[in-house]
Amino acid sequence: MEILKSQREASQKAWEDFSHGSKARVLVGAATCGRAAGALDVIDEFKKELSAAGIADKVDVVETACIGLCYAEPLVEIKSGGLPSVLYSNVLPKDVAKLVKEHIQGGKVVKSKAEAVMADEEFDGIAPFKKHPMVELQKRIVLRNCGIINPSSFEHYLARGGYKGLERSFSMSPEDVIEEMKKSGLRGRGGAGFSTGMKWSFARASKADEKYIICNADEGDPGAFMDRSVLEGDPHSVIEGLMIAGYAIGAQHAYIYVRSEYPLAIERLRTAIKQAEEAKLLKHKFENGFEFEIKIKKGSGAFVCGEETSLMASIEGVRAMPRPKPPFPANSGLFKKPTNINNVETLAAVSSIMREGADSYAALGSEKSKGTKTFSLAGKIARTGLIEVELGTKLGDIINKIGGGCPDGKKFKAVQTGGPSGGCLTKDHFDLPVDYENLGAVGSIIGSGGMVVMNEDSCMVEVAKYFVNFTENESCGKCVPCRMGTQHVHRILEKITSGEGEMEDIERLKKIAFTMKQSSLCGLGQTAPNPILTTLRYFEDEYLAHIKDKKCPALACPKLVTFKVDAEKCTGCTMCERACPTGAITGGLKKPHTINNDKCISCGACFQTCKFGAISRE
Repeated sequence: MEILKSQREASQKAWEDFSHGSKARVLVGAATCGRAAGALDVIDEFKKELSAAGIADKVDVVETACIGLCYAEPLVEIKSGGLPSVLYSNVLPKDVAKLVKEHIQGGKVVKSKAEAVMADEEFDGIAPFKKHPMVELQKRIVLRNCGIINPSSFEHYLARGGYKGLERSFSMSPEDVIEEMKKSGLRGRGGAGFSTGMKWSFARASKADEKYIICNADEGDPGAFMDRSVLEGDPHSVIEGLMIAGYAIGAQHAYIYVRSEYPLAIERLRTAIKQAEEAKLLKHKFENGFEFEIKIKKGSGAFVCGEETSLMASIEGVRAMPRPKPPFPANSGLFKKPTNINNVETLAAVSSIMREGADSYAALGSEKSKGTKTFSLAGKIARTGLIEVELGTKLGDIINKIGGGCPDGKKFKAVQTGGPSGGCLTKDHFDLPVDYENLGAVGSIIGSGGMVVMNEDSCMVEVAKYFVNFTENESCGKCVPCRMGTQHVHRILEKITSGEGEMEDIERLKKIAFTMKQSSLCGLGQTAPNPILTTLRYFEDEYLAHIKDKKCPALACPKLVTFKVDAEKCTGCTMCERACPTGAITGGLKKPHTINNDKCISCGACFQTCKFGAISRE
């Protein structure tokens, strides 16, 4: 593409100056996770300290995005004084002065904060980033630029091979592009796992004069943040993927449907779209006749909009509710025109596949699940964050080697894969290769890629109730199995966790769950019972303890837990008395306290507050 030739040469020089030039640089991870940890205050402090030292004009302070190590935020990468770039973790504003004085000015690494060295080899006892325990098993394709480039820089993306996938696509016919995608084995990363190339071929076959391509960025799973991180860290990869998809199916228009709770992602998308327009990539007719435009549609956070027909209804301005299929979107979708919908991760992978070729991508993964998959690690796990691994990686390796297992010496109990519609798996599944087929065989799903880890303190009946409550609230209510099914199972689980369950409730749960899976209209209702069925399958003993013994083994269900004060350990500090919201604790200064169980609501505030181990749970 001649249109990018001169820009690519200039961009390459700008990238070389940025990454290997003599000027010092400070990269601060300022995605949503970093900002929540205080990254913007760290940026302000760097600017202040550099100015005070009189070297502000000699150091570039740049916002980058999430590199994946969310547990270590705020993360700061510093390159200065001939030293290799060093990644510092948990940097607070009070640490900045030392980093400026010792590293930037003094040319000495501050080891107490060093997380990794951004070089191929170890430096001064600091392991390289690629050998970091959270990174070593990863294969970063979708996340190739996240945390590395300035996400607001068109030059950075271009210099690192950006839009070469589009160039290669333009050298092929649309049909050949589709065949390349089929050859790669890429399957939809939004959860369904359907062949991307096959999906494109259906829309390509339509002879309609107007077609649409939609990027689904409506990420609603609790504990999932893959799409947000990609949009915040590498928006041009998604735009390039959209353009390739549009060329392949013959679409002229695209929508990126992103939830309004992602303001930073929306801001960076808008910047990237404007840059692509100025570079004459969008709203420009190419020599091959291809012309493309992208619009952003902000969603209101309805979980059901993850389902494609609901999403299209929302874009059209009507209530987001699923519709029966057929007709399928490839034949009659948005505004009744042929439409393809792919999620953020799928499109980011497309741009890489078309640049590197299908064979390199197909060489990764398992027999039927090719390539890589991003996962967000959340919950009771030592290293929370964003990872990308080959499909087929063992579950135990993800939890223990990459995630570091459960912190504080707690025992691992379960991991829920696939969000609220996924299943809860145990340590017995640690040797299970994580791919579409293997997770499906044990009652779970990959979904969009969320992994929520639970330790010994988690009650699995309570966990099932939590996720069912979520899907109950998010059900659009159009079909009876989902609308009424979620209400009934939630009511039964509430009954069990309150100590009022009966043995018949287990069969009731199974019957309703199977009915929902078989007869719900869309994927929300069909997969909503997964948390119930998998917890019943792998943690039936906890259900029986709640029903037969009226006890919660994890001591997590308030109505099945009582609190007692050990008079010999109680120092009379009154902390528990002040923390109790119902006045159930009495005593006095330096006197043993007591708990009135008639007033106690088992909130656990006293247990969490006591520093002397004087309060026990039973």
